[in-house]
Amino acid sequence: MQKPRLALIPLLFAAALSHAATDPLAPTARWSAYTAGHAGTPPMGWSSWNAFGTDIDEAKVLGAAQRLVDSGLAAKGYRYVNIDDGWALRRNQPDGHLIPRPDRFPSAVDGGFRPFTDKIHAMGLKAGIYSDLGRNTCSQAYGGDDPNLPKGSVLEREVGLYGHIDQDIGLFFRDWGFDFIKVDGCGLRAYGADSPKVKTGNYRALKPVLDLESVARSDIPAVQAEFTQINEALKRSNPDGDYLLSLCVWGSADVRAWGKNFGNLSRTSDDIRPNWPRLLSNYDSAARRELYGHPGSWNDPDMLYIGAGDFDANHLTEAKSHFALWAMLNSPLMTGADLRTTPQALMDIFGNADIIALNQDPAGNQAVLAYDADDVQILVKTLASGDKAVAIFNRGLAAIDADLTAEHLKLRKDGKITLTDLWSKEASSFTNETKVKVAPRETRIFRVQGARALADGLYLSEQPGSVNPAVDGVTKPTADPTVFRSSFGWSGTKGGGERPMYAGFGGARADSTPYGQWLQIGGKRYDAGIGILANSRLEVRNHDYRRLETKVGVDDSAQDRKNGVTFLVYGDGKLLAKSRALRWGQPAQALSVDVGGVKLIELVAKSTGGANEQLPVTWGDAALTSAR
Repeated sequence: MQKPRLALIPLLFAAALSHAATDPLAPTARWSAYTAGHAGTPPMGWSSWNAFGTDIDEAKVLGAAQRLVDSGLAAKGYRYVNIDDGWALRRNQPDGHLIPRPDRFPSAVDGGFRPFTDKIHAMGLKAGIYSDLGRNTCSQAYGGDDPNLPKGSVLEREVGLYGHIDQDIGLFFRDWGFDFIKVDGCGLRAYGADSPKVKTGNYRALKPVLDLESVARSDIPAVQAEFTQINEALKRSNPDGDYLLSLCVWGSADVRAWGKNFGNLSRTSDDIRPNWPRLLSNYDSAARRELYGHPGSWNDPDMLYIGAGDFDANHLTEAKSHFALWAMLNSPLMTGADLRTTPQALMDIFGNADIIALNQDPAGNQAVLAYDADDVQILVKTLASGDKAVAIFNRGLAAIDADLTAEHLKLRKDGKITLTDLWSKEASSFTNETKVKVAPRETRIFRVQGARALADGLYLSEQPGSVNPAVDGVTKPTADPTVFRSSFGWSGTKGGGERPMYAGFGGARADSTPYGQWLQIGGKRYDAGIGILANSRLEVRNHDYRRLETKVGVDDSAQDRKNGVTFLVYGDGKLLAKSRALRWGQPAQALSVDVGGVKLIELVAKSTGGANEQLPVTWGDAALTSAR
């Protein structure tokens, strides 16, 4: 594998990395989440995999592209047309040049994929391609006797990026004109020396560094190093920065914590499938990661599966829920249906402009769970305009009358609150609280207007798109028990079932402790704030506010009742405020900090006892205000 070319990273970035390696809590005065590429809002478009698997061809892809244009979806933002696994015929030897399948992509016979991408671009669309971190792809690993797999010798069938990153990225973007790449991880997972594929002699062994079922068996630095190389190659091949990088390692290797630093999209879960239990699993893998998605780097619970199974035209309630939830999570809106035959009722779901607007809102705030239970959840998103969006999600099999309150929305109890239903377009209003009837598996979704409870600013938990947990204090990643475990695994019900597998438990949360408890310091509860572990550093983009107000302390849920925590506030790298060392049971200390003119605020919580991941701390009522 090529060695990471760290010398090619800008010197400032390399210096920051070196500094962070010695003291990750030291301020850097820079936003560290991914901003390269072109993903200021979540990407929208179409991908070939859900409808066709490896059975793809030029006619199918161009047919989908044409339907995007003819239906008006392209004009609403659906502009990426992505081919997934199944396009490659072989890798030429000895020059290593990749060859597309000429029987399936006739325009690629002479000039590679450039004539094909030219056709996509001529429609006003963008083109995406697929590869893998390893030598071989997912379909080669798990596709059985699939006739659409690469052909030739062992080396010719190695069509993944491993050992060819510079060559392939240059080919895809500079020579062939692609705009998007999805990078799978099966090549770093499925080709160990003892695997049946390798034992046949048809594939070379590559030591696995990814393990979907256990973060402890994954080599996280090795995976990150390869994505670092990919990013360097992307910058060289795309000097205008117009590209997208999708990381697809399915929530393994604790990618839910670090994917935001390495790519525009980061898969938080295993592949979605067209059934309700799998939707719950994929949704849950992202729903509590609101602080890990930002403009430029989005959580990705996988493509929309509207058009098949539990989300086909006979299940419009479920299909609408799927779309509404993905929009509220700021997930990419990538349909995977065969658009050439998709019924109009489903096309209308894809084309709901009001819900698309929530997903594409420039503030980039993923929805926050204002109410969280096994059967019903209320998600609230703050929009750039100051309006809110709310989705009430009935996960269960019985109708419910949900109580929606002004407190859920962080709006004034004594003011008029207007709800506009984004499916029916009907408007209603209430004061303080109202009841909303929600059918089984339904998601009621509204745009909301009302007077803010915090009149002169925003709580940090209302603006997760501007809050980045650069260091979240988690030192030993563990599996997240809050993710729904589907009984419909790839192997049916063989074996012992799905165990908690997606690491990330204990990460930073909005309006919640890292472990899902109410925020509380010294017996006082805080309905708003940021919960995080000690030895953490939050980066906060300041949008011209003048003051940071917060009450800080060790959260009452902490098991460590001995060590203290000091809270520090930095502005553009300079220390602005510092608390005394606070311990469990002590009342919160108020901090009121002048941040006028500051672009980047950093909030550091440092334990006097060193690393201790069982020490949750709370930035209670943390808010940016216009007050002097």
